[in-house]
Amino acid sequence: MKTKTPPSLNLVLITALLFALASISFAAEPAADKPTSKEAQQKVADSVDAIEKYSVDQRDEAIKSAQAVMDDLDARIDRMESKISRKWDQMDQAARKEMTTTLKSLRKQRNEVAEWYGGMKHSAGNAWEDIKKGFVNSYLELRRTFDKVRSEY
Repeated sequence: MKTKTPPSLNLVLITALLFALASISFAAEPAADKPTSKEAQQKVADSVDAIEKYSVDQRDEAIKSAQAVMDDLDARIDRMESKISRKWDQMDQAARKEMTTTLKSLRKQRNEVAEWYGGMKHSAGNAWEDIKKGFVNSYLELRRTFDKVRSEY
């Protein structure tokens, strides 16, 4: 007979993973025994996938997971801004304009994710599924933008 893992244990494990991920995302460079940037990004993606599965009864756990995702987004934007700032003097006018536009777009998309996150904190009942889906979709759109920027620069 196969035993089923209690949902509360799964939530504890996911929450612990997200707190570990938050500390990893602020590391300047990964050490040999720490996850790589891609591994950290995969953990965030896994967290987003988990958020999709939370029911309205698990809203508090979903909000904790979403906060960790938001923290990771903020850290990624901060790192990108720092990188651009270090290279600013080496950029020509066109590159500066393009990077400024890109950062504005990332901030706008990040704010959209934050709006859905705020909705998660206040939603209940029938609205939960729509709000949760909006959060996940807006996060995925922002992630695609990050991936595009990384591949271009």
